[in-house]
Amino acid sequence: MNRNAVEGASRIVIKIGSSILTNGGKGLDHNFIDDIARQVVDLQLLGKQIVIVSSGAIAQGMSQLGWDVQSRKIDQLQTAASVGQAGLMHYYETCFRQHEKKTGQILIDHDDFANRERYLNARNVIKNLLELEVIPIINENDSVSSEEIRFGDNDTLAALVSNLIDADLLILLTDKDGLYSADPNLKKDVFLINNVSVHDQSLNKYAGGASSLGRGGMVTKIKAARIAAKSGCGTIIAGGMIKNIVTKLASGEDLGTFLYSDEKPLNARKQWLMGQLKHSGDLIIDAGASKALQKDFVSLLPVGVKKVLGTFNRGELVRCIDDEGVEVARGLINYNSSDARNIIGRPSSAIVSILGYEENPNLIDKDNLVVVSG
Repeated sequence: MNRNAVEGASRIVIKIGSSILTNGGKGLDHNFIDDIARQVVDLQLLGKQIVIVSSGAIAQGMSQLGWDVQSRKIDQLQTAASVGQAGLMHYYETCFRQHEKKTGQILIDHDDFANRERYLNARNVIKNLLELEVIPIINENDSVSSEEIRFGDNDTLAALVSNLIDADLLILLTDKDGLYSADPNLKKDVFLINNVSVHDQSLNKYAGGASSLGRGGMVTKIKAARIAAKSGCGTIIAGGMIKNIVTKLASGEDLGTFLYSDEKPLNARKQWLMGQLKHSGDLIIDAGASKALQKDFVSLLPVGVKKVLGTFNRGELVRCIDDEGVEVARGLINYNSSDARNIIGRPSSAIVSILGYEENPNLIDKDNLVVVSG
């Protein structure tokens, strides 16, 4: 997808950040939600299917409870999410009902993506809602998600949802007008990046930190755009407070930062693998294996692995890490951690003599492996 193709996007995921949804933490900005609802309905009238991934439950709950929005205690965040989610959904429902439209709430946690059956169930439910012209309102299930398995930010969740439902476009609405060459609050001579490849490594230096209300920042938005690109979905980062921003972006107006990909989309199984956040171990791979995985999309052989970290069983998810500590790929391992330690650095032809059996000549088959870097 490129800017010229944005107007033709038929299935769009819109992620709304906490800072703009709650007016800087003061409570739900009702006028803003009213306006978003109007724009979404306008797009539906044009035949587009819209999914909203909404932050704001924790910030709203903090406001209702009179708690410090800076708190990062997991039990307080879960409690605030429980309180705030009810108010958040009530107002979304109220706004869309004024336009004679229905909403459906979907709370998702990591297990819904990790379990293949639940993953497909979630996909079917969202697609059924879209066919019925019901607007799905999706959020992470913050009231029960633990720190170890949470998505970390709704930017990532929105990207995974985009892959889940084969979206054409992901719109990340934030309190910034897009991605700048440097933090505009700190420097004067900066410029808005208009169009850029999602694989451009210079993006990493442009990203700043997170706001006090959200867990994400430009770093997570770039990461999200790269995840969404795995299914061929383009991403726009734009200012949520710009008048009619959603309808303007959907009509192809040149606003915000558009991140595109020229790579071939992943198949459905590899998109599912991209959604796995919890891993059981790491494989430290050498430079040759790293290059082969990223450039040639091959299976991972034992000879290319230098070290095994963690304890895992056959079939569990492990990460492939290069010498600099960067995750290159992830996949489902063909051997348990004990056997893997015995065969790494050796040719596949030696597996039988070392272990007494050969489950597979590859540590990870290419069909069960997905590249995540870049």
